[in-house]
Amino acid sequence: MKILVIGPSWVGDMVMSQGLYIELKSQYPEAKIDVLAPAWCKSILERMPQIDQALAMPLGHGEFDLKTRYKMGRSLANQGYDRAYILPNSAKSALIPFFAGIKQRIGWKGEMRYGLLNDIRSNKKAFQYMLERYVALAHPKSEMTGSGCLGALADLPYPHLTIYNESQQSAIKQFNLNQERPILGLCPGAEFGPAKRWPDAHFAQVATAMIKQGYQVWLFGSAKDNEVTTQIIEQVEPDLQQYCANLAGGTSLIQAIDLIGACKTVVSNDSGLMHVAAAVGGNVVAVYGSSSPKYTPPLTDKLAILNTDIDCRPCFERTCPKGHLKCLVDLQPSRVINAIQQFETVA
Repeated sequence: MKILVIGPSWVGDMVMSQGLYIELKSQYPEAKIDVLAPAWCKSILERMPQIDQALAMPLGHGEFDLKTRYKMGRSLANQGYDRAYILPNSAKSALIPFFAGIKQRIGWKGEMRYGLLNDIRSNKKAFQYMLERYVALAHPKSEMTGSGCLGALADLPYPHLTIYNESQQSAIKQFNLNQERPILGLCPGAEFGPAKRWPDAHFAQVATAMIKQGYQVWLFGSAKDNEVTTQIIEQVEPDLQQYCANLAGGTSLIQAIDLIGACKTVVSNDSGLMHVAAAVGGNVVAVYGSSSPKYTPPLTDKLAILNTDIDCRPCFERTCPKGHLKCLVDLQPSRVINAIQQFETVA
């Protein structure tokens, strides 16, 4: 069995897609699984032992470019793939397996994909969680009648990214870090928009409190998040700022994965790094504003999910329609601090 997967284009979705690969390997232990995805995904896929090869998608997110997709498909035609799983919902994402002549092409009903897919699943909404939707594709359509047919969410194969000690220690050394104190990771960014971002001042209060309790704080994110991570550190009490490391924009994705893997607990907005934190095995405090964990929760049993219960959430908007962000502002730092401390009690 040789399988091609057309992978998703977002960090969190790519992490969660590992559930499908684990399920396929459990059914076909000798199967070879290749994943075609954006080049930046390569570092994530290399930490999934189920994957044989990560293939770089030559096009950016949203680009159609039929000619390039045709050439890519024809270049894969002689690779002997028995089936393809197409995880994105777009019609264009199904073109390469079609052009490659892969006999069995499996995916959920999305844009006009009839013909491009020949095993098309139309009952996606019967499965609540994205992990369920990924795993369901590994099973015959006739058996996948709806949520519950796969068992409880906790029984599904959770993602688990491999952390290599040598790589982790190399990153720690490169950024002049240490592990003398337990590490609290903070992921204050959210690509989706400000309605997912817990206030800087709240993160700073958590950082200050936990440093006083013996922690150090590492802040993660992309280059776009560096401004917010800098503002958080500036709000930490001056004599405690020496225990903060601003890593946003400084690390590669694989270095961020390794360094998050060194954290005892991670506090994160609903973001891709939240899913990374869940997949590397530490404690996760997930802060939800405009979104909800009822679709893509962090997949770990070491988890505290926090949100407010005001009437207008979840609205799933990028910016607050009412302009007050109360779903985030009213979620007090004391609740996050208590959640972190609760992990200590359980341990």
